[in-house]
Amino acid sequence: MTQSPIADRVLTWFDSAGRKHLPWQQNPTPYRVWVSEIMLQQTQVGTVIPFYERFMARFPDVHALAAAPVDEVLHLWTGLGYYARARNLHRAANVVVSEHQGHFPVTLEAVQALPGIGRSTAGAILALSQSLRHPILDGNVKRVLARHFGIEGFPGDKQIEEQLWRMSDACTPAARVGHYTQAMMDLGAMICVRSRPLCIACPLAATCVARMSGRQSELPSPRPKKMRRHRFAYALILISTAGAVWLERRPPSGIWGGLWTFPQFETFEQACERAVAAAAQSSPTQLAPYHHAFTHFDLTIHPVLVTGVTPQNGIADAGHLWYQPDEPPKIGLAKPVVDLMQLAITTCSV
Repeated sequence: MTQSPIADRVLTWFDSAGRKHLPWQQNPTPYRVWVSEIMLQQTQVGTVIPFYERFMARFPDVHALAAAPVDEVLHLWTGLGYYARARNLHRAANVVVSEHQGHFPVTLEAVQALPGIGRSTAGAILALSQSLRHPILDGNVKRVLARHFGIEGFPGDKQIEEQLWRMSDACTPAARVGHYTQAMMDLGAMICVRSRPLCIACPLAATCVARMSGRQSELPSPRPKKMRRHRFAYALILISTAGAVWLERRPPSGIWGGLWTFPQFETFEQACERAVAAAAQSSPTQLAPYHHAFTHFDLTIHPVLVTGVTPQNGIADAGHLWYQPDEPPKIGLAKPVVDLMQLAITTCSV
């Protein structure tokens, strides 16, 4: 197989400027690379590193991860977002232990069969950890290829994506595939960035169609615009006489699946009815609205604070608990819950 001249230039750039000291690049076992690739989905390296280090300290291998309760996995994921990744990672660990005797599979098909792993992630894991030749096509690589080859059209469209896959495969070398894979991800993250790409430092600048035609800001083509939905909810924050906060576990699928949140209602009146049922000693108080953006819609939460609740009036079971902020259990919390809990505690102490 003749090596692409693109691969030669990218590898030369990687040798002098690529990242080589990230935590998952040290002792790059399939397990360590796998965890990093899942965390890096839609999340920047700088954000991932401290989460990764804490996660690996607690779950150093797939057996430790599979044996852990999902609540503890979600607890260590709190603040990283996109929590379905953590649930799928835990499910996949159990599959690796039960069906592969704890050994990460080495075929693309077997890796893709694991929960939460698509073609690009599977290829990256195998290339980075075992030097197996598989092309990848994450967001960074899509951007590099679309600009270099002048490919128009939204990369999420099937036809455009298939074209980019062909380009990725044609450019991927047989030798040093792990370095090349890392280099392409680095190139998109460090040089060929979304806005104001550093073309002067790019090893592919001389043959880049977007640079030569001045279309860096146009390629890759953006997602066709759709009207973003905006949802509203009332979150009831019940605080006991001992300072504990009442939380409920979300269903396993959907928004914040498996995480612990405040009781949520469609109207202020419904939240107040629940507060009355809790026999609170104070009247409901509305706090400032909290805004949170998801990938496809925006959510505005109206917090309703109620204090002086007697814990005996709540029915504690597997799906509910009184959360003690001073001695927090190892459970997963959605980021708005963390922020609003701190706001509520601060409000109560004023």
